[in-house]
Parts: sequence; C-alpha cells; structure tokens
Amino acid sequence: MSGIPPVIGSRDPWHGGEVLPGVECVLAPNASPMTLDGTNTWLVTSSDRAIVVDPGPDDSSHLAAITAGLSEREIRPEVVLLTHGHADHSAGADRFARSWGVPVRALDPRHRLGDEGLVEDDVVVIGDAELHVIETPGHSSDSLSFYSPADQAIMTGDTVLGRGTSVIAWPDGSLSDYLDSLEKLRRLAEDVELNLVLPGHGPALPEPGKLLIDYLLHREERLNQVRAAVADGAASVAEIVDIVYQPLSSELVPAALASTAAQWEHLAKLGEVSKREVIVRDD
Repeated sequence: MSGIPPVIGSRDPWHGGEVLPGVECVLAPNASPMTLDGTNTWLVTSSDRAIVVDPGPDDSSHLAAITAGLSEREIRPEVVLLTHGHADHSAGADRFARSWGVPVRALDPRHRLGDEGLVEDDVVVIGDAELHVIETPGHSSDSLSFYSPADQAIMTGDTVLGRGTSVIAWPDGSLSDYLDSLEKLRRLAEDVELNLVLPGHGPALPEPGKLLIDYLLHREERLNQVRAAVADGAASVAEIVDIVYQPLSSELVPAALASTAAQWEHLAKLGEVSKREVIVRDD
C-alpha cells in the first residue's frame, strides 16, 4: 500500500459542538471503526427555527440530546433532511420527526415522512438558512450533499468523511458514480470557493478543494493496487482484499470486500477485468 496516505483528514478526536454561527453538530454515541467518533447530526438554525440533517441512529439518548439542545434555546425544527438512508444516519429520523410533527425529506421515498422528497437543485429554506441539494451517489445510490452558500460549507454525509475515506457500499454503491460525485464536488469547491466540509462522521475540515483532490488521488492509487493484484493472479474480490488491504481487522473485512467489489465493477466497465468475476466471497 505504498504511496497511500494512511489518514486523510484530521487525526484529532471529534466531540461535535458549534462549528459556525447557526451550525452545530450533535454527536451520536455510536462510535466504531465504521462510524469514527459517531454519526454527526447537523443543526442549521435561523432565529427560532432549524433544519435537522441526519438525526442518526434510533437511540433514545441521542434523540433526547437533539431535542434538549433545541428546546433549551426555544428553537423548533421545521424539517429533517437525510444525506442517505443508512441506518446510522436515518433510523432515528421517523421517531424524531413524528415527535415534532415535521416532515423527513430524502432522495429515497422509503425514508421519507410526508410527500416531499429531495432531488438535485432543490433548495430548502428556513428563515435565513438555505441548503442547496446536490446528488452525490457512490457511497450509496441515494447519497446527497447539502451546500450552504451563506457559510460556504457543504454537508457531505458519507461521501466525504472527516477522517479516512468512505466505503463504497456495493452493490447499492458504485465507484464509477462515486468518482463522478467527487469530481462534481471538487468543481463546486473551486467555483464557489468552499471553506468547510461538514461530514457525516468525524470533524469538520477546512480546504475542501484540497481534500477532494486527496480523495480522488487516493481512489486512483487504490485502483492501481487492484490492477497490480489482478496482474499478479488475483482472481476474486476476496483474493484482492487479502493482497491490498492487509493487515485488516476482522470487523473491517465486510467494508473492504464491498469497496473492492465496487473497484472490480468499475474496472469491468473500463474493460480491464471480466464482469462475471465480480464476487464478494469465494464460498
């Protein structure tokens, strides 16, 4: 794995809290190797109203912490937005939204509460708070990012993390789509001079343009490793994982298998490997 930076982003522990005036993170207590310090629930407030992004897992203590933080300041949520439907971001959304009588808006209809969804170029406005919806599939097929022009910040869900790199949740996720999404965000960072990434896990990060270039370079280097493993005789996703991702703890093996399957599928689209060989396990 020479040439691959072991950590992209901040190495510092993350505890949430206010990041910008009117933008704060309530950190869910679900830290793990896959969720880093926990899931970030972002609150974007304007006067006495708020947009809640990713209420997180269906964890009573976390949902109570979100509610307490809003209630103490007499702020009422007007809408819940989801960056994507994975349970660590969305499982608490229905309970939280029903407790306040507000809708849940998402790209995937299965995760909505109410009639309105979210698609590219939608703009969600609550008072002075304004979030622009950007479709960024790849980590999952329903992944979205939310751009705040007033803050020059972007909420990226699991598309860009505050530490490390994102898993491509194959077969729902797609590396081909993911690379397109990273390039889309890189162009946005350049065009509007983004100042801050507000990820779904890990700390907020400055220099979004540089971060996105690092992400793209990392993916290309990883693809080159997979190409080398195939050239050396690796004939399945599991064999590539054994070559490219070692040493690897057992709890991270499923993520490595999924990401490697996505890499193989991407190379198959380029005509470099056979599509029929995309298997996740040898058994």
